[in-house]
Amino acid sequence: MKENNGNNKPAAASAAGTGAPCERAVLVAVVRDNQDPRQAEEFLDELEFLAETADIRAVRRFTQRLPQPSARIYVGPGKLQEIADFCREEEIDVVIFDDELTPSQTRNIEKEMPCRLLDRTRLILDIFMSRAQTAYAKTQVQLANYEYMLPRLSGLWTHLERQRGGTGTRGGAGEREIETDRRIIRNRIAKLKEDLRRIDRQMAVQRSNRGALVRVALVGYTNVGKSTLMNLIAKSEVFAENKLFATLDTTVRKVVFDNLPFLLSDTVGFIRKLPTELIESFKSTLDEVREADLLVHVVDISHPQFEEQIAVVKQTLQEIGAGDKPVYLVFNKVDAYTYVKKEEDDLTPPTRENLSLDDLKRSWIARANTPCIFLSALAKTNLEKFRTDLYGMVREIHAGRYPFNNFLY
Repeated sequence: MKENNGNNKPAAASAAGTGAPCERAVLVAVVRDNQDPRQAEEFLDELEFLAETADIRAVRRFTQRLPQPSARIYVGPGKLQEIADFCREEEIDVVIFDDELTPSQTRNIEKEMPCRLLDRTRLILDIFMSRAQTAYAKTQVQLANYEYMLPRLSGLWTHLERQRGGTGTRGGAGEREIETDRRIIRNRIAKLKEDLRRIDRQMAVQRSNRGALVRVALVGYTNVGKSTLMNLIAKSEVFAENKLFATLDTTVRKVVFDNLPFLLSDTVGFIRKLPTELIESFKSTLDEVREADLLVHVVDISHPQFEEQIAVVKQTLQEIGAGDKPVYLVFNKVDAYTYVKKEEDDLTPPTRENLSLDDLKRSWIARANTPCIFLSALAKTNLEKFRTDLYGMVREIHAGRYPFNNFLY
């Protein structure tokens, strides 16, 4: 292992601009030997956005290049000491790690740190818990939270003395308090799973009552503009905000294009390293995706890593059993797209940053993801073509399934 002490840099100031966040944090990440440092910085940008969504302001970043994270303390001992000293001197409230920490890593790091720890999974769970509105979403998040806590209980308690057993002063060894807590949490997990099964049955009945309508689902990475597009198409008022996971509950609206009705659903956004607990808990919510006839995959074209975001969404769709659905790719936020123009005397091969929007439209990105469209939901650019294309796809599915249908189109 070797430490890279030159990779630390102050994090960008919070862009929220609305009130002062209540906690200050440092971000910690390991840069693998085969990983591009720029990619690591972009991952930390996403982690900072997650922290900002949870009202935490990142004040500094710590990175270290290692073959893989240390199984004991995630980073090297020297780097851990450097982080702890900085947190002590600057009175930092929380240290956030860009990977999920194991229970043993958490215990070992807590011994050195003067403040509390969050890993990426815990941070996402906290955001989900604060964003859940309906009883269904709250039940799903509570289940994921308990499943995350269960193997980590030993790190939460310092009073692990055995309880007294028997009726006299010489009672048996009894049961450890942590064992009692584990049993309580397992019982709660079982109860939440039963609650979800009951709600799932109700929602399955609701979906079965929707009749012969074609189903279209908006999918994509978190914060790419799905809810904004949903509001434009369905003329609805789905909550949309420039923060991660603004939408947790699936919203379904009936839409009519030229007397052709169909159902449009807005789903929870995906993200890199989405916690397994959340994928399991939200599988029932993602039934809307699995049962859809057409997926509208929304992509933030202005994001520097939009190609990787596309790959993350495709992989998640495969994991939930929706990888074989027909997909209409929508490159959103063309109004926010920027590029760096190459100098005329620069003979190096152009990179993705040097491609203009017109270059992208002519590149493999458009050719390999047909059908696709470039638009801006916020600026309402190219929406008419999007409406025409979507109408044609829904009409084709509808005509193929119900050739003697009485809908007029």
